[in-house]
Amino acid sequence: MPARTLLTRFIPAAVVAAALLAPAAAQARGVNATVALGAKRPAKAHVAADCQNTDVLPTAQNAALVVSAILCLHNQIRAQRDLPALKLNGRLSRAAAGHSTDMVSDGYFDHTAPGGSTFVDRILRAGYAKRTDGWALGENLAWGTGDLSTASGVMNSWMASPGHKANILKRSYREVGIGIRLGVPSDATVGATYTADFGVKL
Repeated sequence: MPARTLLTRFIPAAVVAAALLAPAAAQARGVNATVALGAKRPAKAHVAADCQNTDVLPTAQNAALVVSAILCLHNQIRAQRDLPALKLNGRLSRAAAGHSTDMVSDGYFDHTAPGGSTFVDRILRAGYAKRTDGWALGENLAWGTGDLSTASGVMNSWMASPGHKANILKRSYREVGIGIRLGVPSDATVGATYTADFGVKL
């Protein structure tokens, strides 16, 4: 069996929700929006009984299939707990893909880039929301080799970690962006690096 390794990191959901809501004026608007969201209950996640392509090794040719597989797994897990489905968001996906690429290209593995740019900076720069709006954001990171680089390998490891699991199961999140880059921060020739950026605009 080929060698396989896995490393994961997350921004804890509770910290993100509390610390990364926009300033007080926007928070007040967000409270009203939250009440409105509560009044119009979002649809429960509905997904196929079996997600496709969860065990394929990521390649340049099948990256879109792997993104679909990991989105399906997120929503399958959320549906089992009567949580709203996550919708794939293009701006979150752009931020996530850029971060996975940067980590492999620049040889680091963290939510904050070597130059000091945070995951919030990246997501807002991608146009997901304005800094003065009400929002909550979270992020899960992983890299793996061998079967641990597959969608199921990454999701199993995230669900085995309390912090990653909390982000996946956070009821208030409505959207996600998933970025996969071939290679890992220590070796661009093996495995894959994943970023999942979660968000809700209040």
